[in-house]
Amino acid sequence: RVEEESVRPVYEKVSLFRMPIRLGEDAFPHKRISEEKIQQLVKTMMGFKYLMDAFEPADHMACATSAMREANNNREIVDRIRKRSGIELSIISGKREAEIIYYNHVERLADDNNNVCHLYVDVGGGSTEIIVFDEDKIMESRSFDIGSIRIQEGLVTRRDWEDMKLWVKHVSSRYQPISAVGSGGNINFLFSMSKIKDGEPFEYNKLKKLHSYIRSFTMEQRISELGIRPDRADVIVPAAKIYLSVMKWSGISEMFVPQMGLADGIIHVLYSKHKQKFV
Repeated sequence: RVEEESVRPVYEKVSLFRMPIRLGEDAFPHKRISEEKIQQLVKTMMGFKYLMDAFEPADHMACATSAMREANNNREIVDRIRKRSGIELSIISGKREAEIIYYNHVERLADDNNNVCHLYVDVGGGSTEIIVFDEDKIMESRSFDIGSIRIQEGLVTRRDWEDMKLWVKHVSSRYQPISAVGSGGNINFLFSMSKIKDGEPFEYNKLKKLHSYIRSFTMEQRISELGIRPDRADVIVPAAKIYLSVMKWSGISEMFVPQMGLADGIIHVLYSKHKQKFV
């Protein structure tokens, strides 16, 4: 829901529904999504269709990212979803994913740091999107095939890590001084677990200690003793490794976590589209 104010619109998340289907478990190693997961996805999209019928939103947008980009049968899946639910699912590129994330206007997160560039890091299951922006302009962006599920499946090579490392080091040296902004379900969870106050930065050393702490527990212990959901308990450690690596390579000691991501960016995209109709 978006409400107009005198200066900036206010965005309120009325509800959030999350279905951890994990298409990447099929797509990343096999380049194809299984019939079982296709059926799960189609049923989920039909569920969202019914929710939209109930909520009656002004508009909607459905995006598929890394796993669907890699699946050889992605067009078949898109067609089945359209026929069963009426929803048009768009398979977006890594560049487009980064652009939509940027629509969150993350440059406003640190108004006290307007004189520095920001390194925005969004970690998903199959890819990591990194954007360098200065005030209201994207300077550079890259999408890397390094994600929490991909690491968990053993599909990230040393060359993949080296490629991201060299790029992060390059942009960090080119756009000094620089600060970091992190997004994605796992960094949001880690931030909440750290008990840091909203608006305060997540320090590198605190994230490193939390990463080591969680790693010391088995999968079962993470679920039973730490209260981590089963669909997050296995990927939380590799996700934290990605954030720590980017912070280390860039020489950044703290990261702001606004708890925004692709879904929030989509709302901003839709709002901007509808606002232009009345300008």
